[in-house]
Amino acid sequence: MRHATVYIDRKALQYNLNRVKQLAPHSKIVSMVKANAYGHGVEDCLDALKNTDAFGVASLEEALEIRQLGYQHSITLIEGVFSANEMQKVVDQHLEVVVHHQQQLDWLIEHKDAYIAKQLKVWVKLNSGMNRLGFKTFEIVDVIHDLKVQGFTCVLAMHFANADADHPLNDKQIEDFLQVKQACEPILASCCNSAAIYKWPHLHFDYVRPGIMLYGASPFADQDIHDLDLAPVMQFEAEIIALNEIQAGEHVGYGSTFTAQHPMTLAVVSIGYGDGYPRAFLETNYVSVDQRLVPVVGRVAMDMITIDVTELSDVKIGTRVELWGRHRLVDDVAAANGTIGYELLCRLTQRPKRQVIQ
Repeated sequence: MRHATVYIDRKALQYNLNRVKQLAPHSKIVSMVKANAYGHGVEDCLDALKNTDAFGVASLEEALEIRQLGYQHSITLIEGVFSANEMQKVVDQHLEVVVHHQQQLDWLIEHKDAYIAKQLKVWVKLNSGMNRLGFKTFEIVDVIHDLKVQGFTCVLAMHFANADADHPLNDKQIEDFLQVKQACEPILASCCNSAAIYKWPHLHFDYVRPGIMLYGASPFADQDIHDLDLAPVMQFEAEIIALNEIQAGEHVGYGSTFTAQHPMTLAVVSIGYGDGYPRAFLETNYVSVDQRLVPVVGRVAMDMITIDVTELSDVKIGTRVELWGRHRLVDDVAAANGTIGYELLCRLTQRPKRQVIQ
């Protein structure tokens, strides 16, 4: 049997949730579990996150999955509803919506009495420079005022475009958000994702919305999870299925892109892009074998990779290889691939087995 396995460590997930509580002790926590809990498996993660105040999802379908699993937490649809007929299900399932354009407002108002009766909050999205979703600063105050007059409880929400970096737009977004907040007082507020939770404690307000930090990956390019006191939740492993001795001048893999400069011992590992392991590495990538980093050589194939174990004397067929996890961080694998940890976690296929570590 092929032994490619994704392990999900629930204690690590709980640890990271507690880190959010330490960093934002006066805010409620909306734990982001969209995209199947960032690829970790929402069913495997919810129990470890049960002490959160609420969940955040991208769509009604994701919210309904949480309800079907038996969780009655508050749930916010961060992109709102996509059609008028979704609003009745939103009310029936006691969900909260983000509104970011006039049509969504119209759909919401059609269900005003039931929505307000269930004491559901409306999250009103400010477009302060991200230019994806939201009302512009010149219109949102009137939108919120009209909703409040009708009896809705509103949350002013915003998303940073550059919270992970020093960028002049950050100051503008903060300034716009604070001006709108002041003009709409009293109002609940939320603008901090994982990076902003670390970066701007004075902006935590009523709700923070941690995502990637919950799963033990870093929102910053220049700080890893050890710097941030986070624990990796996913351990991605496979096994060595063959060992080969090659001589100087011999080639490895598709396209013969790697040529040995000296005699080498190579191990073939049962993992590839068919499992979601990335292929297009811009820099040398590494895996961990017994906590020792060794390089991947040659191209990643659909089902296999080849690693250089010349310096290791104790490997054999069946030796476990960590692709990412505790010793080879997913963010480092992503950086070598020219992407971010979020993408690698989310694009894993269902081919590797899944196992929960309690």
